[in-house]
Amino acid sequence: MLRSALAKVIDFVTDHNRLTLAGMVLLSAVVLAGIPMLDTESEAGANASAFEDIDRVQKANYVADHYDTGDDSNRTIKTVYVRQKDGDVLSKPSLLATLRYQRDLLHNDSVEAVLHDDGVVDIANIVATGLAGDPAASLDEQITALDDADPTAVEAQVESTLANQPQALRLLPDGHGPSNVTATDRRLLVALNASAVTGGEATGGETTTADRVDAALYDTAEDYSDSGVFVLNQFAYDEYNSHFFGEMVWLVLPFALVLILGVLAFTYRDLVDIVVGMVGVVLSVLWMFGLLGWLGVAAGLALIVPVVLVTGLSIDFGFHVFNRYREERAAGERPNSQDAGIREPMNRGVRLVATALVLVTVTAAIGFLSNVVNPLGQIRDLGVAITLGVIASLLIFVTVVPALKISIDGLLERVGWSRRKRALGHGRYLRPALSKTVTLARRGAPVVLAVAIVVGALGALAWTELDEESFQRSDGDVAEWKQQLPDPVGWETHPAAERLSHVQEVYQPATADDAIRERILLEDDVTADGTLADVQAGVETIERRGVLLDQPGVQSVTSPVTAMQAVAQRDDTFRAVFEDADRDTDGDGIPDRDLETVYDAFYEADSEVAGQVLERTDGEYRSMLVQLAVNADYADANEAVADLEAGASRMEGNGDRVATVAGSLGVNAAVLDAIVGGILQTMALALAAITLTMAVAFRAMHGSATLGLVVSLPIALVLGLVIGGMYLLSIPLTLLTALLMSLVIGLGVDYNIHVGDRFADERRAGKTTFEALTAAVTGTGGALLGSTLTSAGAFATLALVPDAQLQSFASIVVIALLTAFLVSLLVLPSLLVLWERYSPEAVTTESAVEGIPQD
Repeated sequence: MLRSALAKVIDFVTDHNRLTLAGMVLLSAVVLAGIPMLDTESEAGANASAFEDIDRVQKANYVADHYDTGDDSNRTIKTVYVRQKDGDVLSKPSLLATLRYQRDLLHNDSVEAVLHDDGVVDIANIVATGLAGDPAASLDEQITALDDADPTAVEAQVESTLANQPQALRLLPDGHGPSNVTATDRRLLVALNASAVTGGEATGGETTTADRVDAALYDTAEDYSDSGVFVLNQFAYDEYNSHFFGEMVWLVLPFALVLILGVLAFTYRDLVDIVVGMVGVVLSVLWMFGLLGWLGVAAGLALIVPVVLVTGLSIDFGFHVFNRYREERAAGERPNSQDAGIREPMNRGVRLVATALVLVTVTAAIGFLSNVVNPLGQIRDLGVAITLGVIASLLIFVTVVPALKISIDGLLERVGWSRRKRALGHGRYLRPALSKTVTLARRGAPVVLAVAIVVGALGALAWTELDEESFQRSDGDVAEWKQQLPDPVGWETHPAAERLSHVQEVYQPATADDAIRERILLEDDVTADGTLADVQAGVETIERRGVLLDQPGVQSVTSPVTAMQAVAQRDDTFRAVFEDADRDTDGDGIPDRDLETVYDAFYEADSEVAGQVLERTDGEYRSMLVQLAVNADYADANEAVADLEAGASRMEGNGDRVATVAGSLGVNAAVLDAIVGGILQTMALALAAITLTMAVAFRAMHGSATLGLVVSLPIALVLGLVIGGMYLLSIPLTLLTALLMSLVIGLGVDYNIHVGDRFADERRAGKTTFEALTAAVTGTGGALLGSTLTSAGAFATLALVPDAQLQSFASIVVIALLTAFLVSLLVLPSLLVLWERYSPEAVTTESAVEGIPQD
């Protein structure tokens, strides 16, 4: 049924090539009309409901429902940084520069309208008001006092400020001592009214208040960049992203084009075929864009992934179409008509390869579409985008490319230019090299299979050893040789990435509001004797591990103990109850007994504060909450969560309570674990679906379901080798690399199908096992070699980009392509030999008239 329908389509394409081209031009115009509708800004988020069964997510939701966590602060802090690598940011010129920066910033209407009463906090202000002798001195008066002061007096005032104003140390790098009156880094904090900054949304092209404030902070900092002033807000990141994309295109594109065209020149050895093939590649990518636009699927910046993958797969399709056409023309008859000498070989060649391309498309789509169940919207959209691109490639390379090839070759041969070319794999040097894999299968198939199983198993075992990270942080370092390349290819560095890395390295968050707020929820018997002592012991465990924010004047822990101690200092009645509950025990200042009475008195003394750390429902105390300001970010999540879990375990005491890390870091780590676990399930389902599809397809096409099973087995080996490669190259499991694990299935199945299908084709034609294998690995194997060199080379150029995530992405795809190629030529032939030797099934033999053998 499938072969019959394809045969009719191919007959029409080869018999009516000009009509086919005209029709595809019209259809392409319709499809490409969807490109203007493409959503390139939307970044689909996660499906929150997909994570509701995760314990930490449930606990985080419980905290949100039952506690006032104090997140609704009336101010938001914007940070401005000052850095002078070879200078002193505590010198008079630097302090003056930031005072003038403040003056220019506060003259901005948007900033002035939302400025909080706390205003701007800067060492320069503290020093200048000290020099002016008036803590309430205006900004202009501060500038005048500092400008008029002698540098020696300024240095003395800085020394006094650091010694007597501990909060000033919060504005300096972590570990800066009060006796050190010089520094290369400092920061100033701009306090804004939170409700005014975050309220409202942009409409009708207008900008929000937050955008206008960020723009003022960024633009004013740019005016003072010579003094080392900078900000790291959305405007800085947008400029960096734009710069990064431009540099990436200029660095990668020339190398990729030279490499691709070089490989195409080697494999095709014909300019016309290169041009026709690239037309098919470009059309495939454009069709993908158009279909995404019509279907309303979000693209976003991550669209580079499907573009590169679809480019590689469509180049692969082109190799098979052209190579098989050349083989058929070389072996075919020579009719009188010049057009017939082109049309008939093209008809036979496309027929031979078409159902294999359909099978590749179906199985690859299974691998890619397995991501539609992923809770992350971006990953779902990527799977859909790649699938649409592969389908578009199939359509283009069985219609437009053959029709265009017939048209051009017919025209050139009518003017006397012979278009007969030798297929790759049949050359003097390559054919003997490829044939050696058949010799290996002939002499040692069982050994090859045993080695493959051992190597694949070892690679798969490395899965448990892979590091898990939310994302890979780039430090902004760029190799010197990349910067020294001639413009515009040479990489011009941008300071944003290096600045971000430096800031994260040298600073702790300036305030508890700036830090990530982690939470530990304790449930069950929270009134048992010793509960508060266990809570305090857990907090001390976390403190000893160094994960908490440690800034002068900043409270990094809010727990039932700290909250009660604060209320006891100002409420005599509660203090008496609080102390009485500890008086007859260990005298450590923490109540050990009669805790329900203590909690009741706590609520009576200050119910608002008590409600932030204790849950009382219907008079029953059901849980308590510990809030922690941590000195960590999402790149350090694993280590930070491990430290928090150690403290939570200590809070559980003897098992009377359950303590759960329920803050953003803990939830993030749990979600990543769920996604990674989901990837394993997705890969297993995709492998099962592909195996079943292959069995059914090979049964229908070649009369053997077991042959389809044998051809699908190497996919698991490719997965194992990719995982082993990730381990050896220290590539972590992130959301991106976890996605690629399922994409590897779509990449790994391609080569095996072509070799296995060609083998069955040759066996049906009456060749022996080893004759069929030789034809498969030299004919189809030659096309696979060209495809591998082109695609792997193109992806390898992405490793030039100084970005850890892109480098990991490129490395995984290159490993997948190379291993898939090697497995299809080294392992699959041995499997086919063993199948022929031990399987009760055999390939169905059909007449050449009734059945067209498939590639």
